[in-house]
Amino acid sequence: MAIVDPMRVESKLLILLLILFFVSVSGEAGEQKVAVSGSSTVMPLAELSAEEFNLLQDNYHVSVTSGGTGVGIVDAAEGRSDIAMASREIQLVERQRYETSTKKFIEVPIGFDAICLVVSPDVYDSGVTTITKDELKQIYAGDITNWEELGGPNTEIFVIGRKPGSGTRDTFDETIMGSKEAETPGITIEAADSSEVKTAIQGSDNAIGYVGYSYVMKGDTKVVSLDGIQPTVENIKNGTYALARKLYLITLGEPKPGAKAFIDYILSAAGQKIATENGFIPI
Repeated sequence: MAIVDPMRVESKLLILLLILFFVSVSGEAGEQKVAVSGSSTVMPLAELSAEEFNLLQDNYHVSVTSGGTGVGIVDAAEGRSDIAMASREIQLVERQRYETSTKKFIEVPIGFDAICLVVSPDVYDSGVTTITKDELKQIYAGDITNWEELGGPNTEIFVIGRKPGSGTRDTFDETIMGSKEAETPGITIEAADSSEVKTAIQGSDNAIGYVGYSYVMKGDTKVVSLDGIQPTVENIKNGTYALARKLYLITLGEPKPGAKAFIDYILSAAGQKIATENGFIPI
């Protein structure tokens, strides 16, 4: 009967573990990380695209986090992210702060979007199915505070806005209030992202808020028209709907190879198909 040397067994196990460790490390080293952060409106599209992109190749691994357009732009400019997701264009103050004579922001449009106005089902069913720009401005300014003033129920308006740094908030304030820096004292609460706005609307009987186009595509929210114009694909693309906009991926300077590969994928037929299938309007 052969006698097994415990020392030899331990030695072999140690060698095997070391081999597995180095294989794992070398695999990770060969896969370059691509960090994407920013707009919660763009995030669902970026996440879905990243899942497919990561499966299709082994050179890069894309990870996506939210935080708002402003956060994403700062992250990209200061090196914490490779790509910023944005629901607005770069602002002058951001260009002045980060651009140099040799390094400029590059904005890549990846789709169309619209800021959709949503209300609680009780409000919609009572007859508030459209709203004018002026009425919307008065609601967010705190001058109209009861739905009865707009032909709805005799109940206070629960007004939901977005937190500072949101590209959606910037576009809404500029288009409706007249300035990105406009005061909006009519707001009851500020939400972190579109999903939070949607949840608050669905849990209330007297609320109004605004969300990105992809968040209303399931048909489980009540969307009111703006000046009688609905946020349809046609109205968004031709600019008839006042709160239409483009969505962007942004880098400071030329994108690194991994970032460029991911941007190219989103713009490809496969990437644009993902956009279409998930409530985004392809570029």
